[in-house]
Amino acid sequence: MKTKYLVGSLLVLGILLAQSVQAQNNLTTTATERYFNVVRASLEASAEQMPADRYSFRLTPAQMTFAEWMVHSIQRNYSDCAVLRGVPTPDLEKQAVKLKEKDEVTKALKDSFVYCAEALQGMNDQKAGSSPQMSMAFLHLVVHSNEIYGNVVGYLRVSGIVPPSTASRAKGKKK
Repeated sequence: MKTKYLVGSLLVLGILLAQSVQAQNNLTTTATERYFNVVRASLEASAEQMPADRYSFRLTPAQMTFAEWMVHSIQRNYSDCAVLRGVPTPDLEKQAVKLKEKDEVTKALKDSFVYCAEALQGMNDQKAGSSPQMSMAFLHLVVHSNEIYGNVVGYLRVSGIVPPSTASRAKGKKK
């Protein structure tokens, strides 16, 4: 009987400790789960859905091409997430500017998001607020990625493609 009580008490204590640790990281957990993961999926799906011949498309002559928006995302991911990792920006950031074709851009985009996801695994609220540079990189990663996606949506719509975020909401309503 004492063993069952001890095991039950330890289980409850473990759950409370897990909730306590989670509660201490509300900012980083929320930003990662609700914003980073969502925009990551939307940008990766956008890169996949845009036809290869539209990667050189510009909405207007003064705007970036679709590929350039994806490359911009790749570069910012490597710059911001290097700060989060506490390492120099990888050479992949500089090399991204040479990418033009759909397959290479899509792969590099996914790789850059993997790099960031790994950086975010080691992130907590205390670390995110530990310096102005760290806070800027953390917030910029989420906010700027959403700004990029906002621009990409126009390119998709003009190309006759329903943006991934809209498509996922439409699927959710059909259930």
